[in-house]
Amino acid sequence: MHVYCEEGNDLYKVIQRLEYMDVVRYDNLDDLLDGIGKGESALILADDYPNERLNVPDNFFDLLKEKKSRFYIEFADKLPGVKTQPKNKTPKYERAVVNSSFFGNQPDSLDILSINGLTYVPTQVSNAHIVAARVAGLDSAIYGVPKENNPLLFPLNNYDGLVSTTGLSNFIKGRYAPQVEWQGIWKRIFQFLLDDGTVIEKLDWNPKIQTTYDRNEQLPSDYQKKSVEKGVEWFRNAKMLVPEKYNGILHNTHNEEIKTEFINWSDTISNGDGSNGVFECVFSRIDEKGNQPIGVVLRGDCTGEVAGAFAASGKLLGREENYEIANNLLEFYLKESSALKGEYGNPTHGAYGLVPWGISSYAWYKANYGDDNARLFLGAIITAAITGNTEQDDTLMRMLLALHRTTGKNGFRGDRIDLPQLQENGWQHYYEGKVMNLSPHMEAYLWACFLWAYDKTGDPIFLERTKQAIKTTMEGYPNKWKWMNGLAQEKARILLPLAWLVRVENTDENRKMLYTALDGLLELQDDSGAIREELGSIEKGVFPPSKSNADYGLHEASLIAKNGDPVSDLLYTTNFALVGLHEAWYTLKDPRIKKSVDQLSEFLCRIQVKSPEHPELHGGWMRAFDFERFEHWGSNADAGWGAWAIESGWTQGWITTMLSLRELDTSIWDLTKNSEINNHYDALKKEMLPTGKKQ
Repeated sequence: MHVYCEEGNDLYKVIQRLEYMDVVRYDNLDDLLDGIGKGESALILADDYPNERLNVPDNFFDLLKEKKSRFYIEFADKLPGVKTQPKNKTPKYERAVVNSSFFGNQPDSLDILSINGLTYVPTQVSNAHIVAARVAGLDSAIYGVPKENNPLLFPLNNYDGLVSTTGLSNFIKGRYAPQVEWQGIWKRIFQFLLDDGTVIEKLDWNPKIQTTYDRNEQLPSDYQKKSVEKGVEWFRNAKMLVPEKYNGILHNTHNEEIKTEFINWSDTISNGDGSNGVFECVFSRIDEKGNQPIGVVLRGDCTGEVAGAFAASGKLLGREENYEIANNLLEFYLKESSALKGEYGNPTHGAYGLVPWGISSYAWYKANYGDDNARLFLGAIITAAITGNTEQDDTLMRMLLALHRTTGKNGFRGDRIDLPQLQENGWQHYYEGKVMNLSPHMEAYLWACFLWAYDKTGDPIFLERTKQAIKTTMEGYPNKWKWMNGLAQEKARILLPLAWLVRVENTDENRKMLYTALDGLLELQDDSGAIREELGSIEKGVFPPSKSNADYGLHEASLIAKNGDPVSDLLYTTNFALVGLHEAWYTLKDPRIKKSVDQLSEFLCRIQVKSPEHPELHGGWMRAFDFERFEHWGSNADAGWGAWAIESGWTQGWITTMLSLRELDTSIWDLTKNSEINNHYDALKKEMLPTGKKQ
């Protein structure tokens, strides 16, 4: 096999280890042509992909033909008999799709492949084996290949050659997936090139992104503690803690449109100490080098959740510096930042006491999601309980009352309430309203906070509406529920308030509701411990799977295409299943729940990302995981939160926190039982719920 490429080329490094293949590498195309013997094969690879096309001499292909050489060439600047466009295309929505039976059944026709950072030379041929197309689906293009597509791999007419219009040999650096399918592609290409009956038995490589432990690997005794250590270190590796003065560099402000949504990760970015907040995420966009950018929006929910993770891990690992970071984060968002200095801090405004979704632009600042406020609150009370810092208690008590007084008579608050509506309507409008919203995603963690508040204050205003809303929701379980990206996440989120309802009222009815929810979620648990995603009836779905090829990538969406797809969602479902199951175990002490949460935790520790070459990912938990492939894989249809995203709060924060609490052998409820937040209640209730208002 004669190969033109640099020594560091991914494909070259793989094949030079093969015992059955003689590989000769060249730095010059003329030397390659001289070295090829009659009937010998050639790989002509594009090391400058995607920046520069491979420049080939005018007579290059005819010389290969004279030598009867079978060849593969990629990203070339010219092709005989094929018209190519002068400008490369880097599509936003197109994925690679198998378009023939050339590869047999691995991969099969219509199978979907990821080519991260895809750039190709636009052309048109009618017999392509792989095309770039905008298609919906998880593993296969469920609506077929659209007419509008572009060839990525095809046979070159009148020559014994295969042409790629992109850089297929970049599969390791670019983290192409799934791995088994890419092994199949290269095996078949080599069978074509060798054409001598050689059986390509083994073609393997270590991907840049791996799991920490294999599916059946024996785990060390301290695997969970090690996972926590890596999980909290990820925030530093990924540069999530905002450095000093970095907000000024980004030029994002709460009263304008967002100017900077993301920055490229760099080891030159210094680590903050929480005093300037925490960034939102690592985005799912992967370039040709396998890198992913940092999402730099500053959010309230992420702040509280990450604070909880630093506090809990600090206690487990004996790192008091983590306490300082946790307290700094809360001090930043709740006191130092612009979050509570405007309408949210004005006692005469309907938004008083609430906390804005984010402070990086007005679109974030005006939005108030009850569930995001709730998760900020939960992270904050975990932090206070562990560090002993109660400086935020008055703000947190004010938040509870603000959330309560914008919740209606039926115990539902609705998905979100924005500043203009709060300005126009005042809080009383919502307090007296009769909204119905059977949406655990949006309501459940608020109910958990209200039940916790009832336990601390003894005031039934936090209990009565909440009980009614939970009962109404469970009466509609699950077919009447509105679901967001999937029904599984709704089943996961309802567990926490049900577990805490049993804590405050341990009745047969409340226990029955909790067991109903537990049974429904555990039906989705695989033997591996994974929680399988599930779709409800499509008419109830807010962000269902793409309904057509053209719909792909336009909105938030599920990681799966149909029920039965073996994918776990660590952004919307699995993370909150861990929270709910953990709290349910400490409530019920049922061995069946203990077994379930043990399996789930073990699964999460196994699939934690191992990638020393990508510090922005190492120790993280990506959104999607295919538990049959045992690989990070899912439909990347979601417009904002793709399969390979890592959310600092929702995902990384909660998983790190709950694994820490497991090691510490405590629950959120028990950990926070001695909170003194009630010290601020009477005065704030008098201010925010004046006498004469119905409660």
